[in-house]
Amino acid sequence: MDLGQPLDFSAGVTAASRPNGLVVAVSCSATHSFSKPVCAEIALRAGLGVVGDAHHGATVKHRSRVRRDPSQPNLRQVHLIHAELLEELAPRGFAIAPGAIGENISTRGIDLLGLPRGARLHIGATAIVEITGLRNPCRQLDDYQAGLMKAVLDRTPDGKLVRKAGVMSIVLADGIVRAGDAIAVVLPEGRLQPLEPV
Repeated sequence: MDLGQPLDFSAGVTAASRPNGLVVAVSCSATHSFSKPVCAEIALRAGLGVVGDAHHGATVKHRSRVRRDPSQPNLRQVHLIHAELLEELAPRGFAIAPGAIGENISTRGIDLLGLPRGARLHIGATAIVEITGLRNPCRQLDDYQAGLMKAVLDRTPDGKLVRKAGVMSIVLADGIVRAGDAIAVVLPEGRLQPLEPV
């Protein structure tokens, strides 16, 4: 499994289950702080996101997007990052713990970046999130650690930009999520669409 490159959907892959993964850590912050402290558990609410998190709500909560149009739907309710990214960055001098760059759920064993739009993650006993798109890395990453923004960007052999700072999702079904919970991935039916920044 290649955790650093998106999948090629040009062949028109059909619906299937992807390999299972697990939750490494969960994080939540009631303020718009860049980092989110790790918690014992988080509660997901359908259509809203992580209870108690600054990005909880049906409409957009990201401050720059609120300034543009506060009525936009919130497609960034839950932010997920694969723990493999943090391990990839460590030898390059970046010491990053779960939650440090703003994610709510740190995962292991799933190629988050390679999932198509609309993929559903069944997490723990009842929670379900649907992937809406990629996190677009911003300059706040460099404020956290110099050079980090460039480190989470890459290029495919044909020059296409790869954004590696995680994926965004909406909550479809309520549930409590904890470290150690299993994650099952179900792909949408029909022709799969690669993720774009959201």
